[in-house]
Amino acid sequence: MPNQTATSEYVLHCFAQSGNSYKVALMLELAGADWTPVWNDFFNGGTRDPAFRTKNVMAEVPLLEHGDVTLAQSGVILDYLAEQLGRYGPANDDERREILRWTLWDNHKLTANIATLRWMLQFNPEGTFDPAVLAFLRSRSLGALKTLEAHLKDRRYVVADRLTIADFSLIGYLYFPTEFGLDWAAFPAVQAWTERIAAEPGWKHPYDLMPGHPLPAKAAAAG
Repeated sequence: MPNQTATSEYVLHCFAQSGNSYKVALMLELAGADWTPVWNDFFNGGTRDPAFRTKNVMAEVPLLEHGDVTLAQSGVILDYLAEQLGRYGPANDDERREILRWTLWDNHKLTANIATLRWMLQFNPEGTFDPAVLAFLRSRSLGALKTLEAHLKDRRYVVADRLTIADFSLIGYLYFPTEFGLDWAAFPAVQAWTERIAAEPGWKHPYDLMPGHPLPAKAAAAG
């Protein structure tokens, strides 16, 4: 992991439990970019801190700083980095549209449901949840995974025959399978795809790539 200083070309505000931050962190790492992870103490209100909100009124991570450019939302950041780094972007307009299609689908169907399900199971500060809501989120998550499974059945990557930012977007929460009760037996093509990406030189699990893991005992007990 890069040293946690603010002297690198790219500065990523993030925390280890954030799959959305991982999408960006993994791309930066695999691209060999000069980057620094800066920990946001999310579980103690870090994204709501007034100083942070001057950088991002959405009060969310990831947040990327690159010179005079400050960007929020993982899909936008991935698109920007593909241009800046000259890697993982589209080769033509057809690929650009296909990458956009899968990124939007991920944000709406896959990440949106898995991230919320995982939050309720692992980090819900109330310590309780409505079983009907949990069942709904699990159903939506499995439905999205079935769509991805069918797409990857005869493919190595989501778009084209190489890693693109579509893969980084979709992979964000899939290295936490036990935290939201995922049984890989039902999704062999998706599992093989996650393993293929994990075999890339320089790959790291989100808990090893970004600061903030493990959670302090107080925060863990609240989850």
